[in-house]
Amino acid sequence: MDWLTNLLWHEGKFLGTDWTFWTIFWNIVGWSGNAVFSSRFLVQWYATEKKKQVVVPALFWWLSLAGSLLLLSYAVFYDRHYVVVFAYAFTWIPYIRNLVIHRRHKQAQLGCPVCGKDCPPQANYCAQCGTKLSV
Repeated sequence: MDWLTNLLWHEGKFLGTDWTFWTIFWNIVGWSGNAVFSSRFLVQWYATEKKKQVVVPALFWWLSLAGSLLLLSYAVFYDRHYVVVFAYAFTWIPYIRNLVIHRRHKQAQLGCPVCGKDCPPQANYCAQCGTKLSV
């Protein structure tokens, strides 16, 4: 049983780490970033199964952005390894771009005055109820 104690506590460190407030804080940030970034898989899977076609909802991009920024802050302020920093340094750019595209697409939709369904901006009639759309 002495080997287990030596494995857990070695040279006054638990699991080889000095457990300070900042160590705990930045590890929580890093693990939270992993959890948020990984959760986007479940969001995309659920949206695809619900529509029975491949869908990438806006929440996917928000989770991507939040997770990558958490992981970038972990890399910059705690890990400080250039490979990890570089891995997350620019990932936010396509996530923000996709959120902008998603917002512009939503704003361009025409609302049907009868059924309330969103219709493409080039549509003349509502696909749901057939009402003529005014531009």
